[in-house]
Amino acid sequence: MSAPAGVPAPAPERHLYWAFADCWTIVRRDLTHLLKQPVNIAWQLGFPIVSVLLFVYVFGSAMDVGGEGSYRDYAMPGMFAMTMAFGFMNTAMLVAVDKDRGVTDRFRSMPMARSAVVSGRGVADVCGAALDLAVLAAIAVVVGWRSDGGALATLTAFALLLHLRFALIWVGVLLGLLVPNQEAAGGLFALAFPFGMISSVFTPPSMMPDWLGAIAMWNPVSSTANAVRELFGRPGTSGDSWIEQHALLMAVVWPLALTAVFLPLAVRRFQRLSR
Repeated sequence: MSAPAGVPAPAPERHLYWAFADCWTIVRRDLTHLLKQPVNIAWQLGFPIVSVLLFVYVFGSAMDVGGEGSYRDYAMPGMFAMTMAFGFMNTAMLVAVDKDRGVTDRFRSMPMARSAVVSGRGVADVCGAALDLAVLAAIAVVVGWRSDGGALATLTAFALLLHLRFALIWVGVLLGLLVPNQEAAGGLFALAFPFGMISSVFTPPSMMPDWLGAIAMWNPVSSTANAVRELFGRPGTSGDSWIEQHALLMAVVWPLALTAVFLPLAVRRFQRLSR
């Protein structure tokens, strides 16, 4: 918006200040809702926790993925990556709920930075993802998993996991703005399930049919899962293809590419609501 005639336009630094201030307001609002409704955290962590117990204690003794170490050492890093990948469903649901209840329209009618609603949602979701990751890591330790990669490598692995989650936030925001209502947002599980499962989370792509293994190898979730396995001290669990041998590089590149595509689309969709 341009300033009225005779009134000097706000300085760029003022625009930047209010963009950050409004973003922080949205972050506080979203985190307050998260703390007051812990059932959302329990719901988001429910599937990975059940999967950990199922694959470690029920199927773990029958699984052989090659290399050294137990199946638990292979599956846990993949479980971390899958939890970060599936998180975009929660983002989409929360965005759809706000849109359905008129909260988004109220934000748009306020004198606030247009970027604040989208960026605030993103920052709040990264904070929530860090909490999810901490809880899941604690459960992994309880079931006997340990990182052998050293403190720096372990922290780098968790940073890459949050890097993937940050990129997929914008996918969730865009989908939440595109679906007609929150009931439709619940159906996004049909999209998230193959995205997370057709990967190297539970099984090496080399053990899949060739066409399915190719899809799994080039899945961004696989790159992150393979990269964190290497950082956790399991370097022999990746395959021989280029994409698998350069998992650390692609664990950085894939999320950057996803952010570059979906962040502008999410912001544009938010700006075009009700037009």
